[in-house]
Amino acid sequence: MDKLLDKIPQTVKNLIETAQSAGFECYVVGGCVRDLLAGAVPSDWDAATNANPEQIQKIFPDSYADNKFGTIKVRTVSSSSAPMEIEITPYRVESKYTDKRHPDTVEWADNISDDLSRRDFTVNAMALSYTKESGRAKVELMDPFGGQKDLRAKIIRAVRDPEERFLEDALRMMRAVRFAATLGAEWKIEENTRRAVAKHSGWMKAVSGERIRDEFLKIIMSPFAARGIELLRELKLLEYVIPELLEGYGCGQNKHHIYDCYHHLIKSLDFSAKKNFGMHVRMASLLHDIGKPAAKSGDGPDATFYNHEIIGARFAKKILQRLKFSKKDADKIVLLVRYHLFYYNVGEVSESSVRRLVKNVGRQNLEELLQVRMADRIGSGCPKAEPYKLRHLRYLMERVAQDPISPKMIKVNGKDIMETLKIAPGPEVGQILDVLLGEILEDPARNDRDCLIKRINELGALNDGKLSSLAAAAKQRRGQVEIKRDEMTKKRYWVV
Repeated sequence: MDKLLDKIPQTVKNLIETAQSAGFECYVVGGCVRDLLAGAVPSDWDAATNANPEQIQKIFPDSYADNKFGTIKVRTVSSSSAPMEIEITPYRVESKYTDKRHPDTVEWADNISDDLSRRDFTVNAMALSYTKESGRAKVELMDPFGGQKDLRAKIIRAVRDPEERFLEDALRMMRAVRFAATLGAEWKIEENTRRAVAKHSGWMKAVSGERIRDEFLKIIMSPFAARGIELLRELKLLEYVIPELLEGYGCGQNKHHIYDCYHHLIKSLDFSAKKNFGMHVRMASLLHDIGKPAAKSGDGPDATFYNHEIIGARFAKKILQRLKFSKKDADKIVLLVRYHLFYYNVGEVSESSVRRLVKNVGRQNLEELLQVRMADRIGSGCPKAEPYKLRHLRYLMERVAQDPISPKMIKVNGKDIMETLKIAPGPEVGQILDVLLGEILEDPARNDRDCLIKRINELGALNDGKLSSLAAAAKQRRGQVEIKRDEMTKKRYWVV
């Protein structure tokens, strides 16, 4: 255990020593102990103590109460490690859970063993003590339920009776899946725990949409997100999260797909997770064909799914509202679902069609839309996520999204020229704008209003032939710049 000493931040050690100096016990507990023993770096730190909330806040003045279960958040600072916020909670035991979400009452316990006994899974029911004797620091592990053994075997096992644990908080059934999905591909849910989840999956009806969403997103954002969705289905939990996905199970597609609707979406999500795409893309990859079962007409290789993207967008909106996603996140995911089925073949689709797509989706969402399309392709059994035509579309999207090279880039306009030179509208105004634009393309520093007004006066003094010649040369330079910019864009996407 001593090898763990260096892995515990000094701020955490200081917190424990401060609590001990005040006459209280204090242990590192929960997921951070699990991560330490597994050789991972904990993302956050939790502690438990036999001090009550009032005593904790007295010991740590720079702290605040976080919830009704006695959790206190302590801000800590150390010269040898970064500042952090540590959660410290009194030992506690809980009475029955009438609503399967919250304990009817919470009572403070006298010892760490009682506190560990009410935790969810054995790998989370371990505690580390930290003490100093004769100036020598040491750590010791408390593991009353065999958490270290399960950690080595990569098993998620409920503490004591799984049915009791899930009756206390039904969300723990989903947490079992989440841990199996996030801790690694080899992790499994212990058989008795697994049976209890499947038997009592209906208890999920008591859990709020917000809590389900938070656990679901942790599954979605894990490297093994697709495996997590499959576990939810196998353990009969998916019908209380996104039952619409089950409509696609066994729903065959057409000659363009080798998987049914459900497995196509799972494969798409799996690709998104492997590529470490963001949350919006992962959710859209999972939901992009959610409307296919409702849109299906016919069967076999010639089945059709007309308007499934529109139907799917409506379904996605209802799902995301039910799971209490923010409007901003929901709107973006729905947008990606709605426009995932864009058509594009090199030489067949005009620039105006691409401009309409860019306008509908928004420049800021183009990359994520293309990521959804790549996930869709892999989920369909295609060997390449990004074939030539998709790279060509990337090129064309960037091309039509670029600001055009035009006189609008100049910090003066035709009216400024007419007022400066005291002239009426005519060819001379356009020629001067062409010359100014050509000079700015060569040296952007010239795009200064005072300098431009001075240059307008100089150009206004030229004869018609000289000004026409300069304007023609400037137009030629602009054409060369546009060609060079287009060539660079093509090169970036390996297209011709």
